[in-house]
Amino acid sequence: MGYGDFSFTEVLNSFNLITEESEGIFSDSKPKELSFLYQQTLADYLKFVSLSSSEKLRSEALVFPLLAELVRSAPTQLNIFSGSDFTVDPSRGLNGRCDFLITKSPEILAIRSPVIVVVEAKKSDLGEGLGQCLATMVAAQIFNGDPMRPVLGTITTGTIWIFLLLENNIVKIDLTEYSIKQAGLILGILSSVIV
Repeated sequence: MGYGDFSFTEVLNSFNLITEESEGIFSDSKPKELSFLYQQTLADYLKFVSLSSSEKLRSEALVFPLLAELVRSAPTQLNIFSGSDFTVDPSRGLNGRCDFLITKSPEILAIRSPVIVVVEAKKSDLGEGLGQCLATMVAAQIFNGDPMRPVLGTITTGTIWIFLLLENNIVKIDLTEYSIKQAGLILGILSSVIV
């Protein structure tokens, strides 16, 4: 079993998690200023992906540039890991590769604690990625060794983003879908766990 094998309900049951679902949990996050370079990149890349159903293209053209903007604008050292093995506890199914992990660590060659953001890129069905994203968030929480340190998770098509926050055994799920046209707000949400 691996992260992608979990359904959302299986993760909730296996790790005794409680959900709090509502709209706009993160909507009051302060939008971040976007660099001119990122704004231009987004405008150019949106043309490439507008009709594409390729998860890889969307991930490379829309997700990575936004995460790179997060790292560039962060007041502290962050690192992005893409496609990396993140085996935490294989006996519980917490193993596999992750689309993206953001760490608050100066190390770039190895994933080190704390892992603060988990990003899962999906073709079109955001709900399909809930189990995988949440299982990876649980693994990040265990990896960090501090259940009270929040782990932010997001599932995205590149153009649409939804967010989850895991703290202790409570998963807060924002039912609002955020558009890449709100990139400043998405960046603000991603920045909310950088403390």
